[in-house]
Amino acid sequence: MPRGRPKTKTTTVTLRVTPELKAAAEVAAGRDHRSLTGLIEVLILNHCKSQDIPVTAPKKETSP
Repeated sequence: MPRGRPKTKTTTVTLRVTPELKAAAEVAAGRDHRSLTGLIEVLILNHCKSQDIPVTAPKKETSP
C-alpha cells in the first residue's frame, strides 16, 4: 500500500465515462493486477506527485 494513503476508504467518488473508456480502464487495471479503483487511485496520486500537489490525510480533531 502506498504511503500517505488511508488504510480505510473514507469517501465515495462517482464519475461517468463512456463504456469504451471504462473497458479500456478495466484492461489497464487488469494488466497492472489492480482493481479499477486501485488504478484510478494510482493515476490520481501519480498526477498529484508530478504536479507537486500534496496529498495529505485530513487532520483528526482531538478532544479537549
